Amino acid sequence: MTTKRIVNHPVLGELDKQEKVTFQFDGNTYEGYENDTIASALLANGIRTLRKHEETGNPRGIYCNIGHCYECRVTVDGASNIRACLTPIKANMVVESGKVQPSPLDPSNEGELPKTYAEFKRREEQQKNAKK
Repeated sequence: MTTKRIVNHPVLGELDKQEKVTFQFDGNTYEGYENDTIASALLANGIRTLRKHEETGNPRGIYCNIGHCYECRVTVDGASNIRACLTPIKANMVVESGKVQPSPLDPSNEGELPKTYAEFKRREEQQKNAKK
């Protein structure tokens, strides 16, 4: 099988010396290399569609690959709105797509925002205590 990967890079080194890890995407198991981002590992495995557009339902994939555009949002281990281009894969990570992701710019997804820094710190402390 022909790979689309750069196998010898002057800065990153030789690919075959990197450790392989397995992860899941939409119920299928794939391999990637340690320090791969989710986006690069999926692209190397032939996956181009990562989610559906919020309004049109059109397929969305990797666009800017530097974290600015939010097109590559996926669900990772149950947490939604994770940018695949910035998130490194980990062994046994579960990545899901196909769902319409919440808009990262919609303030209604945040709930009510604190009005002061003191209120922010109180909420932060309450969340920390709730996790214990």
